[in-house]
Amino acid sequence: MLHPKMKYTYVGIDSHKDTHTAVFLDCFFEKRGEIAFENLPSKFGAFLSQAEELMTDGTTLLFGLEDVTAYGRTLVSFLKANNQPVKHVNAMLVAKERKNQNITQKTDAVDAECAARVLLSRFSELPDAIPEDNFRTLRTLVVRRDFIVKNNMCLKSQLHHQLTQHYPNYRKFFGNIDCKTSLTFYDRYPSPSKLIGTTVEELTKFLFTPSQGKIGAKKAQEILDGVHDTAVEYQEIEDMTVRSIIRQIRFNMEEIKLIETTLAEVLTRFNTTLTTMTGIETVTACQLLSCIGDIRKFPTSAKLARYAGIAPVTYASGKKDVQFANQRGNRELNSLIFNLAVRISAPVGPKRTVINPYFYEYYHRKLTEGKTKRQALKCVQRRLVNIIWNMLTHKKPYLNPEMYCEPKKTTKSNEM
Repeated sequence: MLHPKMKYTYVGIDSHKDTHTAVFLDCFFEKRGEIAFENLPSKFGAFLSQAEELMTDGTTLLFGLEDVTAYGRTLVSFLKANNQPVKHVNAMLVAKERKNQNITQKTDAVDAECAARVLLSRFSELPDAIPEDNFRTLRTLVVRRDFIVKNNMCLKSQLHHQLTQHYPNYRKFFGNIDCKTSLTFYDRYPSPSKLIGTTVEELTKFLFTPSQGKIGAKKAQEILDGVHDTAVEYQEIEDMTVRSIIRQIRFNMEEIKLIETTLAEVLTRFNTTLTTMTGIETVTACQLLSCIGDIRKFPTSAKLARYAGIAPVTYASGKKDVQFANQRGNRELNSLIFNLAVRISAPVGPKRTVINPYFYEYYHRKLTEGKTKRQALKCVQRRLVNIIWNMLTHKKPYLNPEMYCEPKKTTKSNEM
């Protein structure tokens, strides 16, 4: 009776933007050939025909790719459509195999051969390659939104710098520099020189619509009293710069709204219950899903915790057994869960409202047990991973468990 590994010819593929390189191994790790072909769907049929010529007699092809969502996605879809088995080979395993083979050079052929070796040696452990177009699309939207948000933060920093030169006390005018009233005001009056001759009545009337009537004559008088003409040479260029920044901020804010609307629509296709938990809104749910992907990749919540870098790492030797924080894993997912842990464990707003009483009590219970704030937050993160895994796996809405005691009223001494 043949061993299962003897039924295949193993094909490791190193995928790139322009070309792919495939290396063929038999079940004894002997190289049977190598094929380089263009990353064009029209060329994939010819590649498959060439690949069949390199098969060991009586075997079938088994393909392994590092990249199954970007440059290799189209190839994976083609192979799956042609009933070819395809495995996802982790890039770290390929790099480790290259080190184990003591290979000093790194080429496409070397990477492809290492992928084939991993495919052969870990035949039963590797997951099937699934393009996951739904998660890829969601990831594209999330990355695009995050990029625009970061870009807007840079623009607001530039606007702060520009306004400081002409409105030293500008922070007293409006609550946020990027609110509708603030942007409308600085677009019309980028420098105090533009306010010359403006009466309190005119300014009040101008600010009435963008502020929805919240700013009256008192605030208008405060603004006019707090400014003085700081016009300098080339003032028109300075004003143009302020208006240019404001136009970009407004455009970005509209783009963010459009993307968030699309995210809300896309999220409905995943049939997820993440948003039933207080603290996880549409954007956070989309960010979590785009980082985690198909939850079936994680049979247990412990595996998801390790993937997120939340589960501790154990180093044991003899009588010594040490655990310390895991600095590996998906750092973006780790950051998302950390921020969520902070958000639901601490009171927020001027009234110090507790968002989630259970996690507020759980966090403070860990502090009373002698843990540091960082350690207590790590416990909250680990509990969140369990809940997220269960909601994604079983599609059940979130319900707070019973608390040990009612949360105490917050004071400055017991806040985070």
